[in-house]
Amino acid sequence: MTEKDTYKTIKTSTNAILFKDKNSKFFGYAYPITTEDDVKLHINKLKKEHHAARHWCYAYQIGTENISYRANDDGEPNNSAGMPIYGQIQSFDVTNILIVVVRYFGGVKLGVGGLINAYKTTAQLTLEASKILEKTINIDYLITFDYKNMNTVMRIIKEKNLNITNQKLEMNCQITISVRKKEANQIFEIFDRLFEIVVKQL
Repeated sequence: MTEKDTYKTIKTSTNAILFKDKNSKFFGYAYPITTEDDVKLHINKLKKEHHAARHWCYAYQIGTENISYRANDDGEPNNSAGMPIYGQIQSFDVTNILIVVVRYFGGVKLGVGGLINAYKTTAQLTLEASKILEKTINIDYLITFDYKNMNTVMRIIKEKNLNITNQKLEMNCQITISVRKKEANQIFEIFDRLFEIVVKQL
């Protein structure tokens, strides 16, 4: 079995998706994220925007191989909001994503079953409205070499169609390349075999 080296995430934030149930309004938002700090920023922004709402429930997942996730009910009954939202993140198989559902209480209690359904449906509709794309899991290498070896290094980069993410070209040159995971070992060995060229994984 070949090792998976792709993952799915969303391209951009979505506009609010509205779901209504018995006078309660649920606004769904999806954001692409890479850190837990991103989560706080988006939640704080929504709390200002929807300052009259009752609950800001959310779930997020970060990572491609080492996954971290969190589901937050924000005052709703236990597991009635955060986990149904997280269930949709799993169902759509996306990562590096935050989904927030903002609830305005409409005066009629929905019960735990009704809440689970409302949060799950809002998250599902939000994901359906999102532009989901597949990305490759990449490994970054730093290649260090003297300027005289520039042609050798650049030729390999061109031949193998490698993606340069950073470069510092002086007497002592440093180039950072991003390589798709399943090709990473092969590329590492090519550079590692070369005299006077140092390659290390970042």
